[in-house]
Amino acid sequence: MAHAIFISYRRDDTEGEAGRLFDDLNRAFGNDAVFMDVSGIEPGTDFRKAIDDNVACCGVLLAMIGPTWATIAGSDGQRRLDNENDYVRLEIASALRRNIAVIPVLVHDAHMPHADQLPDNLKDLAYRNSVEITHARWNSDVQLLIQALGQYVNATKETETEPVHAAVPVQLPPLHAAPEAAPVRTKSNTPLMVGIAVLVALGIALAVFFVLHRPTTSALDGRWTNPSAQGRNSLVQLEISGSGNQLAIHAWGLCPPANCDWGMQTASFDGQKAQATWSLMNDASGEEKGRAATLTISKSGSDKLEVEVANTYTGHAGNTHQSEFVRAQ
Repeated sequence: MAHAIFISYRRDDTEGEAGRLFDDLNRAFGNDAVFMDVSGIEPGTDFRKAIDDNVACCGVLLAMIGPTWATIAGSDGQRRLDNENDYVRLEIASALRRNIAVIPVLVHDAHMPHADQLPDNLKDLAYRNSVEITHARWNSDVQLLIQALGQYVNATKETETEPVHAAVPVQLPPLHAAPEAAPVRTKSNTPLMVGIAVLVALGIALAVFFVLHRPTTSALDGRWTNPSAQGRNSLVQLEISGSGNQLAIHAWGLCPPANCDWGMQTASFDGQKAQATWSLMNDASGEEKGRAATLTISKSGSDKLEVEVANTYTGHAGNTHQSEFVRAQ
């Protein structure tokens, strides 16, 4: 199945936004029009060829770019973009080589990388016109992107809303009905009553289903603040969104006069608690800090969260702090 839209992203940089955009585009264009993640590669298959084949099926590639997209390093300490086998590099390079439209999508106030930051086979990306999607204007920004993507993919029949017209003719009985016609007319009401009963039962079943399957994350969704935050880079603000057992959590630390952006992480959610870890290893200059902060979040009231921050450090013993967050007004 050919996919018209290919979403390329880094899990450590824009996983939450890529998943949210994937859902929005699926609703707009249908499940068969959007592709994200190169998965299901059989053992022994050349993953470079598998990526190239998947990109070849698309009409446009969306390159999700966050603040660390160009600088993030692998386990060997080397910048991932400098690795010829980096998945993101292979995806975008394949699209550029095939002259497929590549649209950079900037999130988290990220800026377009300069050509001198990119390997040779990605330098053309620096000259592609980009779009920006912000958290505050997500719906309107995505709508503009959907309009722009209309030239590459059309809405499927499943995503279109078509009016339903009644097509059952009404037939009157003759003026002089035969005596045996009366029981026939009486019997004809039975299918109608059965149909009404079935519709009522379906309505009740659907109502029960939606009550029992309401999103379990609604209690955690929203923006939360820590009124008692103190100490440099202590946790001061959270933004939580998502559904099911996966959440996206954006965190900020206390760094007067402006807060430090920890970035966004995905979190597992069991219906009671959500947990995610931030690796705060480097500052803007690249200096090693050696801190990892694991957040455990649970609901403690109608508008309150209980948040535990467990810090570990490479240079000294860790510590644990527990705070009560309130919903931001």
